[in-house]
Amino acid sequence: MMRRILALVSMFIITTAIGFAEEENAKKKDTPEFKAEFPKELISDTKHTIRIDGKPVEYTATAGNILLKEENGRPKASIFFMAYARTGMSDPSKRAITFSFNGGPGSSSVWLHLGVLGPRRVQMPEEGFPPKLPYQLVDNDYSVLDQTDLVFIDPVTTGYSRAVPGEDPKQFHGYREDAETVGEFIRLYVSRFRRWSSPKFLIGESYGTTRAAALSLYLQQRHGMYLNGVILVSSILNFQTARFNSGNDLPYILFLPTYTATAWYHKKLVPELQNDLRKTLDEVRQFAVGEYTLALMKGSKLSPSERNTVAEKLARYTGLTTDYVNRSNLRIEIFRFTKELMRAERLTVGRLDSRFTGRDRDAAGEEFEFDPSYAAIEGVYTAALNHYVRMELKYESDLAYEILTDRVRPWSYLEYQNEYVDVSENLRQAISLNPAMKVLVANGYYDLATPFFATEYTFQRLPLEQEQQKNITMTYYEAGHMMYIHKPSLIRMKADLAAFYDSAL
Repeated sequence: MMRRILALVSMFIITTAIGFAEEENAKKKDTPEFKAEFPKELISDTKHTIRIDGKPVEYTATAGNILLKEENGRPKASIFFMAYARTGMSDPSKRAITFSFNGGPGSSSVWLHLGVLGPRRVQMPEEGFPPKLPYQLVDNDYSVLDQTDLVFIDPVTTGYSRAVPGEDPKQFHGYREDAETVGEFIRLYVSRFRRWSSPKFLIGESYGTTRAAALSLYLQQRHGMYLNGVILVSSILNFQTARFNSGNDLPYILFLPTYTATAWYHKKLVPELQNDLRKTLDEVRQFAVGEYTLALMKGSKLSPSERNTVAEKLARYTGLTTDYVNRSNLRIEIFRFTKELMRAERLTVGRLDSRFTGRDRDAAGEEFEFDPSYAAIEGVYTAALNHYVRMELKYESDLAYEILTDRVRPWSYLEYQNEYVDVSENLRQAISLNPAMKVLVANGYYDLATPFFATEYTFQRLPLEQEQQKNITMTYYEAGHMMYIHKPSLIRMKADLAAFYDSAL
């Protein structure tokens, strides 16, 4: 009895202490001294004109931040954004608006912004390989600003977006928290800029597609905001397709066609497979879901002759040796592939874009030291953004613009504990609730971060009725994760986006 009394007393003391601390913290946040530390909302508007398809497009560019607040008015976070609104429209409230973000988690919105969508873009050589210094911005003839206004969002801790003083940034670094925060920003923006009656679109890249799928349902259920369309660039909705964990054979199957495309690009395949990339990929798809899947499912029951046959075909389709495939137990993990394919040349291939190659300290390891495809574009886009936001958009900040940061990690997936993250069901529900919503999915053949076959697998397994399947359009480009750095892919992507907006509107 005495122990129980002592335990109850201890619990009371702890609870009282916690309550007192929370009360004192709340009081501190309400003091004038603390309120003075809150950032202000600063907006910079500038006027511009570009030509798209030979026609002049006048627009207002807005760079600024919006404070997200609790219902009592206390700020929680400052969200930085860059937006473009076409001027001279008879009824701006009826014009389409697209909210754009990239992935990571931890990425700013710079890639889609200065790569494909915005009115200014980074000038890249035809193939998308690094340009010579100094880096240049040019008018983007392939911008979609002729069809839709644009809002580029930097989630908390990316770009110039930050938690306000006194707020723990970690509260924003998670799947659910991120969706709620970005969703609240979209609600605020739509309300303040009077765009509730506008056709609305989301476009996300990489983890941004995870965010977009989550938001497509969240915005409907929380704010009654229905979308006309969602654009998924380099998609990952089901994380099981990309996690090379023990016992999960799915990625070995789904990455295989991208291994083949990579080997094709670097001319590592036998001559009969080098002729036609698409024909070769169709052949590999059939092998992957048939003979290869069956072999992995058989495991130790696979006979030596069956094993050798599968190993020889894997070697044929990957450009690796049969011996290496056998020593890998028929399972080629992504970073082993990027290191092994061009080991004889002492080169590694890129993850974001396997057309790129790099050199490590030596050629003996099993994983590359860095991703040559990211190293090739990081400095280009960082310099371009920092110049652009100050010199052209006239927005000043002494904060470091976080292009792609680890400061958001560890990222919380609390809702998916002990299971793989899978937001494809969110997208399915959103389409079921809103049958008018269209989905465009853009894939790069040389993307080893979010392989196209993994995306096909995810969408083929969505339990949608036949008429709902028609809402989904797949497009493919002979480039990688950021396919738009490749000029021919950028041109095709503009045409695909234009057709998509026309169909959704």
